[in-house]
Amino acid sequence: METPPPIPVQPQRNWWTRNWKWFVPTGCLTIIVLFAAFIASICLIVFGAMKSTDVYKDAVARAEANPAVIKALGSPIKEGMFVSGNTNVNGASGESNLSIPISGPKGKGTIYLAAKKSLGRWEYQNLVVEIQRSGERVDLLRKTNIEE
Repeated sequence: METPPPIPVQPQRNWWTRNWKWFVPTGCLTIIVLFAAFIASICLIVFGAMKSTDVYKDAVARAEANPAVIKALGSPIKEGMFVSGNTNVNGASGESNLSIPISGPKGKGTIYLAAKKSLGRWEYQNLVVEIQRSGERVDLLRKTNIEE
């Protein structure tokens, strides 16, 4: 009796040849997600730093307390996410130019401010709220008479 011929052995494919079809898209997607997370974290740090400044908090508080702004936008007034501009503080001095989006139940607006810090105190050159719908500007620095 003759022995059957040996079965040809297929060479074992390596890991890369067996798995590249799922590894390449997964790897690319992972890189894209990590890059997006990096950009998002940078934005959160920058916007968080701007929102934590005294001048930002004071401007928003003044807008929330102003009767003309409340009348135009409604209450409560909420701050938007994307603040633009810059704030540069060096000890007891500095300057700030910001554009702060706000909104209420009746509409949207933007707080524009220009301020300088000297001897530890912020002095506003301009502080206005522009109502988006009408284009009206409310001066937050103007003293309002309660009896009016």
